Amino acid sequence: MADCIRVPLLLLLMYILSPLVPTRADNNAVPRFAENADNPQNLPGGLAPAAVNPGAAEKNLGARASLPRRRSAGWKLAEEAVCREDLSRLCPKHSWNNNLAVLECLQDRKEDTEIATECNHLLWNYKLNLTTDPKFESVAVEVCKTTIPEIKECAAEELGKGYLVSCLVDHRSNITDYQCNQYITKMTTIIFSDYRFICGFMDKCREDVNVLHCGSVIIFFKDIHSQGEVIACLEKGLVREAEEQPGAHSIKEDCKKAIMRVAELSSDDFHLDRYLYFACREDRERFCENILAGEGRVYKCLFNHKFEEAMTERCREALTTRQKLIAQDYKVSYSLAKACKSDLRKYHCSVDSTMPRAREARLSYLLLCLESAVHRGRVVSGECQGEMMDYRRMLMEDFSLSPEIVLHCRGEIENHCSGLHRKGRTLHCLMRVGRGDMRGIEPNCQKALHTLLQEADPGADYRIDRALNEACESVIQTACKHIRSGDPMILSCLMEHLYTEKMVEDCEQRLLELQYFIARDWKLDPILYKKCQGDASRLCFTHGWNETNEMMPPGAIFSCLYRHAYRSVEQGRRLSRDCKVEVHRILHQRALDVKLDPDLQSRCLTDLGKWCSEKTEAGQELECLQDHLEDLVLGCREVVANLTELESEDIQIDALLMRACDPIIQAHCHEVADNQIDSGDLMECLVQNKHQKEMNDKCAVGVTHFQLVSMIKDFHFSYKFKTACKEDVLKLCPNIKKKVDVVICLSTTVRNDTLQEVKEQRVSVKCRKQLRVEEVEMSEDIRLEPELYDSCKQDIKQLCQNVAFGNAQVIECLKANKRQLSSRCHQRVFKLQEVEMVDPELDYQLMKVCKHMIRRFCSESEGKNILQCLKQNKNSELMDPKCKQMITKRQITQNTDYRLNPVLRKACKADIPKFCQSVLNKATPDSELEGQVISCLKLKYADQRLSSDCEDQIRVILQESALDYRLDLQLQIHCTQEISQLCPEEAAAQEQTGQVEECLKVNLLKIKQEACKKEVLNLLKESKADIFVDPVLHTACALDIKHHCAAIPPGRGRQMSCLMEALQDKRIRLQPECKKRLQDRIDMWSYAAKVAPAEGFSDLATQVMTSPSKNYILTVIAAGVALLFLMGLFCGRITKRVTQELKDR
Repeated sequence: MADCIRVPLLLLLMYILSPLVPTRADNNAVPRFAENADNPQNLPGGLAPAAVNPGAAEKNLGARASLPRRRSAGWKLAEEAVCREDLSRLCPKHSWNNNLAVLECLQDRKEDTEIATECNHLLWNYKLNLTTDPKFESVAVEVCKTTIPEIKECAAEELGKGYLVSCLVDHRSNITDYQCNQYITKMTTIIFSDYRFICGFMDKCREDVNVLHCGSVIIFFKDIHSQGEVIACLEKGLVREAEEQPGAHSIKEDCKKAIMRVAELSSDDFHLDRYLYFACREDRERFCENILAGEGRVYKCLFNHKFEEAMTERCREALTTRQKLIAQDYKVSYSLAKACKSDLRKYHCSVDSTMPRAREARLSYLLLCLESAVHRGRVVSGECQGEMMDYRRMLMEDFSLSPEIVLHCRGEIENHCSGLHRKGRTLHCLMRVGRGDMRGIEPNCQKALHTLLQEADPGADYRIDRALNEACESVIQTACKHIRSGDPMILSCLMEHLYTEKMVEDCEQRLLELQYFIARDWKLDPILYKKCQGDASRLCFTHGWNETNEMMPPGAIFSCLYRHAYRSVEQGRRLSRDCKVEVHRILHQRALDVKLDPDLQSRCLTDLGKWCSEKTEAGQELECLQDHLEDLVLGCREVVANLTELESEDIQIDALLMRACDPIIQAHCHEVADNQIDSGDLMECLVQNKHQKEMNDKCAVGVTHFQLVSMIKDFHFSYKFKTACKEDVLKLCPNIKKKVDVVICLSTTVRNDTLQEVKEQRVSVKCRKQLRVEEVEMSEDIRLEPELYDSCKQDIKQLCQNVAFGNAQVIECLKANKRQLSSRCHQRVFKLQEVEMVDPELDYQLMKVCKHMIRRFCSESEGKNILQCLKQNKNSELMDPKCKQMITKRQITQNTDYRLNPVLRKACKADIPKFCQSVLNKATPDSELEGQVISCLKLKYADQRLSSDCEDQIRVILQESALDYRLDLQLQIHCTQEISQLCPEEAAAQEQTGQVEECLKVNLLKIKQEACKKEVLNLLKESKADIFVDPVLHTACALDIKHHCAAIPPGRGRQMSCLMEALQDKRIRLQPECKKRLQDRIDMWSYAAKVAPAEGFSDLATQVMTSPSKNYILTVIAAGVALLFLMGLFCGRITKRVTQELKDR
């Protein structure tokens, strides 16, 4: 055996030490074998303690102890004169008869209590004699005779050289015999009271002690406590070297091993670490009074109270040094080494041949190795996991326990995090620096932080992170109380409540600081790792939990997983269901903050500063990047586009939007939201219910933003549209990328195919169905139609500045102010109205306001016939007033220009150019015809010159406008002043029943403006053609028509003629009101004939044919013609006879 300690041989054996160390209260229970030390005959070789000669001591001043002399049997330390005074003052009387009890009492005295130098030397020589004489082994052989054969290493030791006791000390945990265990425990106490009693320590560390100025190795007048100071000094030097502090001395390898060996041997009982014992004696009484010494319990108790305000600074320093030694060699922690011994062997955590031996002993290696086993689903004992938990928490509490952090983050700590040493605050400050909240961080420091977090693994249990635990305690108690304490899902729960009312600011900051690093290594999220490790190995070629892969770094694994998460069955290689759920959860969390998405932050750092520096609220940064998509650098644009496309498939990834939209989801979209696979259905539901009462501003803004991004940027951002129409886009619109342009392209194709009545539409059925959804969405917000919005921006600012976007309100405002619009905007609005009239389902306001009426009256009508159906049921008693008002608006719009009435346009396709070409010639493409074509067709209807189809449509228009003057645009334009002056009450009436037109007719003589007078005369002329055009007269004569003209079909003035004949027939008695109204009409027509005489034969013929006295006039004309014919015959006969007579002559 080369040396008595033999550190290389014993390093793997000492972590199983478990002595039962008696406390001071146990002094009476010292085993009887200790009394053997009092009897020289029982000591090996008759060895007895040496008395110190006071004279010699004074002369030599600490010279070498005198040689031991024989003492009589029963010699007691208490009998020595040099120690009697100290003994009486410091030790209880009942302990005087036991030398070991006296020894323990005097060497464990309070630090501020001095003992005589002579007594000091006497005690030292007594212990030295006990430990250095090889014959002392005979006591051990006698007391431990049953134990030595059980320990092979000790049974093989050569007797007589002092090695046996050291071996037994090394194997204390294997000693089961009580007396032997107690004896060896006492010997350990003796050995560790002075470093020179540890065999070989002085020789190995003499040079380092001198270089580090840790004190003299010769005792002289030094108190025995100073020897603990020497070891503490060496330990601090070892720590400084590990942290590579400036000027740190490199301790010799043998001395390092000796220092660590001393720390290891003192790991079970804090009494054995003399420096720490005296530094923390008061703190032990304060915090750990009821903790029994032994098995490292007092150490752990003091570690747990290390950052308490009442903890003395000296004790805290000593504890930190001890913890740093544990970080270098886990065996310095007795409890950890013992608890994890079998697990270390089981999972081969100490036999890695690829790394140096010192690396295997490090706490970080042990934690990583065993954590890897846990993450792989292997069984690690609960006792070992408990110990690991304690030391992981220890690493998170004090950054200085990690040499890499101290070495590589020194600058960051000095500049940003000084004065925040306690309770993990420095570590969280460094995390905040790492997030980029305070300038930058060096790569080595960032790497050191990541390594420490992997070692501590706070993602597995939030309680490991004390700063987070304390900051979030109130949130956990309220928001996450349903989750078991320590469950990894606590962190997810906290993330779900980020930016909510339940979250507090301090918790929010600590949580984001930790999540920033967890997001950059998928292995730090234990749930994700557990559910996805198989998929990651299969699809992303990952290795073990604590193994690295340069080809696939930790940050790239999650990107690989989510690329496979949303693949279709056809694309193959999909994730398992459980893994996909976890990927979805992580994406959900990352949407809360740009910095939680590593790719996004790294690639978009420049663009975030350039475009989004003012966007500081949650979720605004990503929205800002999406808004500036075309302006981003290529790398950033790609990652933002991918994320946006992913959100389009599953909008639940956007956690902030989902949180804001929860009320509307619960009310209208809960069935869709409950599906595991979204596929864009939830966003479609939110859009459809965007204006329900449950919708709040935040949700509406978020949904609109998503619509804008997907509509304006790229059609791939709309998952359902992309899926339904991808093939159609490639075939029909191959070079178009923007969704709005794609929609227009496909819509135009569908419209052309419909108009041309092709047998097979070029756009597929599923695409046409989704295309309709997109077109309806576009109609809801003018911003979703960029060309229209860009053309009308200035008009919106001037005319609609107080109108909110959405719900088609801005579009309605522009329609209402159409005459004041700029030409460019007017042209776009007109085209929009033209499309809406052809397809009323694209008229958002009409479909919304009349939603229930459409269900009631038009459920069986085709989409293109909805407005026509509503017009037919407009005057129903069941019609909703708001819907009726909206129908009237659309009727007014249609009557402004025949192009806005697709039914009329089709019916009068031949009549319009035939009779109204002069009006068309005056029109320009950018202007509307202001109802002139319809007015022209009305006049031709009165002349009965229209085709039957056109006549039917004009009759409908006449009937509608007769009830509401606003539907006659020419009348409204030219008679606005007269209506306000002559008919204010009638115009103000809510129900339009033709009273305004009747008022104008009655006041015809008072009308000054010729244009208005002409329009009123046209009304009179039109009423001759059909009594339905005159609603007042028709209402007054309804019974008379039923009784006297029921057999007469309407139209072409037939029923009006019937009533006129009845009026002239004295045998028929008409209703008084009908009779009065008919007489008024006759007077009006007479006046009209005088004011506006026939301009030609055709007008004259028209007036005759449309006159109520048509039959009478025709009879008179026929009689006149007959008379002329008879006169002609008569005159012809006379002329012929005279001619004949002249010939005869």
